[in-house]
Amino acid sequence: MSAFSSDPALNAQEVTGNGTEVDVAANLLNGDIRLSILWTQEILLSPDSADQVAQALQRAAAQSRKITANEPQPKPE
Repeated sequence: MSAFSSDPALNAQEVTGNGTEVDVAANLLNGDIRLSILWTQEILLSPDSADQVAQALQRAAAQSRKITANEPQPKPE
């Protein structure tokens, strides 16, 4: 089972129609955010898809802040 939770609202695919997708996921254990480009190393997005990716990253950042806000803070040296 993965600790990453993908953004279900994100549905961004490359404009060329070759099936390349973007995935944004938050790690539910430590709050890290993963941005994946599936099936390739490069992706060309339409403006609408780029907006979707940006919004998904913002949602993941907010989720990460909630996760890390509940973690004990390190003690200063």
